[in-house]
Amino acid sequence: MNDSSLLHTSRRDFLKTTGRLAAVSALAGVAIPHVHGASGDTIQVALVGCGGRGGGAARNALSTSGGPIKLVAMADVFENRLNSAYEGIKAEHGDKVDVPADRRFIGFDGFQKAMDCLKAGDVVILTTPPAFRWVHFTYAIKKGLHVFMEKPVTVDGPTSKRMLKLAEEASAKNLKVGVGLMSRHSRALQELHKRIEDGEIGDVILMRGYRMHGPAGSAFSTRWPGEPSELLWQIRHFHGFLWASGGCYSDFYIHHVDHLCWMKNAWPVKAQALGGRHYKTNPDGKPYVDQNFDSYAVEYTFADGSKMYMDGRCVNGCNDIYSSYAHGSKGMAIVSKANDCGGPSSIFKGQAMQRSNMLWSSKVAPGQEDPYLNEWNDLMEAIRGDKPYNEAKRGVEASLVSSMGRMAAHTGQEITFEDLLNGDHEFAPGLDTLKMDSPAPLVADAEGRYPIPMPGRTTKREY
Repeated sequence: MNDSSLLHTSRRDFLKTTGRLAAVSALAGVAIPHVHGASGDTIQVALVGCGGRGGGAARNALSTSGGPIKLVAMADVFENRLNSAYEGIKAEHGDKVDVPADRRFIGFDGFQKAMDCLKAGDVVILTTPPAFRWVHFTYAIKKGLHVFMEKPVTVDGPTSKRMLKLAEEASAKNLKVGVGLMSRHSRALQELHKRIEDGEIGDVILMRGYRMHGPAGSAFSTRWPGEPSELLWQIRHFHGFLWASGGCYSDFYIHHVDHLCWMKNAWPVKAQALGGRHYKTNPDGKPYVDQNFDSYAVEYTFADGSKMYMDGRCVNGCNDIYSSYAHGSKGMAIVSKANDCGGPSSIFKGQAMQRSNMLWSSKVAPGQEDPYLNEWNDLMEAIRGDKPYNEAKRGVEASLVSSMGRMAAHTGQEITFEDLLNGDHEFAPGLDTLKMDSPAPLVADAEGRYPIPMPGRTTKREY
């Protein structure tokens, strides 16, 4: 049995002996409800997590064309963020938004109150920082709700195991689950994937992903100013904290990791990496206190020995590259020409990206250009047509592979898929018990700093 078979077997056995048994025991003697919405039924939606991506996901949901849909509840821990999202979505979608003040919930229990506004077969959007995904997914399954969840879906091994079990439970209850890895719904990448499967570039032997630009999001944060609470401040600056988001590596680079592994039809078995922090203060000289490196270079290895390189950098003034590529024994492909999955995708004979060598370039049918909307139309079609649809397991695996590369850089060690999956470092246990006055999972020292990765010194954990 080769390494690929061993990896496949270990995952399969893991799901059989844990997730599937948990799902079966939890559902013993329970009739599985018919929880899809017929084409003429109005499907109600609740939004949990009202930041920029949450508002975008809600707009996508309300733009689907398969049947009537309405946003009826919203939840967040920041009232101003919820109100801003509500006003923007309402202005764009009008009567499709019915969220009066008594269905706008603030606090760590708001997700429950928002989901309680729905009936079985409705949809909840989970777009908080990923640390909370398992908490919210658990309640959604209990309520019999279909789910759209943003990426990444996990940040460490213990929560990944938890989410794999929950994915099995969702399938056992006939729930549909979409994950915001929209590259898989890019019609250009779908056609490229088929062409690579059909052998148009030969055996895939090398893949390259690059996301290199200036600082983005909240990945690089200066000292907590003392308000709001340290917990809420870390959630607002979630890109800066591994417990909340997996840091910039997991949150920013997962799209390239996911769609390149899709082109290979495999997940890597191990990773080694370089990384470091070149700039430790902002332009005003204030020290950064977050847990990110500003540069990452990860080498992934697949069971057949082929490689994937993922390079990430958040530094101003450098050569910016934001694209991905696949190389085969007969030719090569541009997977994403720009950004996370921007077209056109194309195939070349040989390894030189010259127009004279181009064999194919993607053309997308009108109305199919937006992968964010495509993923919602695909999910709603599965719900209304009662078709099998659950992207949660793949979302966990893409999150694990991203975390594997991040951990390799942060520890300076070779990290395997199984190392990460079976790791015992849960970054933030007890998130299901948080209240507004709870302490933060990380507490700053006297100088306002937090634990940071120290490759070669801290080798079993990331901090």
